[in-house]
Amino acid sequence: MPSSVRRRIARLVAPRYVVGAVTIVRDSEAGDPGRLLLLRQPPGRGWGLPAGLLKHRERPAAGAARELYEESGIRLDPDDLSPGVPNAIVHTVGVVDTIWFAEVPASTTELKVDGGEVLEAAWFPIDELPRLAHGTAALLGRFGMGPRAS
Repeated sequence: MPSSVRRRIARLVAPRYVVGAVTIVRDSEAGDPGRLLLLRQPPGRGWGLPAGLLKHRERPAAGAARELYEESGIRLDPDDLSPGVPNAIVHTVGVVDTIWFAEVPASTTELKVDGGEVLEAAWFPIDELPRLAHGTAALLGRFGMGPRAS
């Protein structure tokens, strides 16, 4: 079979993924159980985490740092992010998120939102989280936080 035909067949049957990055940001000054940064985005049906899709050829940690800055105003070097374990989570067929953790002092970290993509950003005690978006509740539960923690 000619290589051009093999490539076309491979493209048709090969899985395609959309890859994103999610950052779970904890308040480095908070005692146990800690506090998390959450964002309220339109349409405002629950609070979520800083997250977004990676750009073409963007390293996952760089994408996580970029999205964190764009959505909350928190600027971190990608090397300051720690990968979650597991680091990649498949939400639905074709959607994969890489998970990153960061800590910043809430008392000296200014939060800036644009009012369009993100309506509000705030810190919440882990044992008193507001109504979470479905995906956020599931993701935090995998890491032992929130209402779905096991």
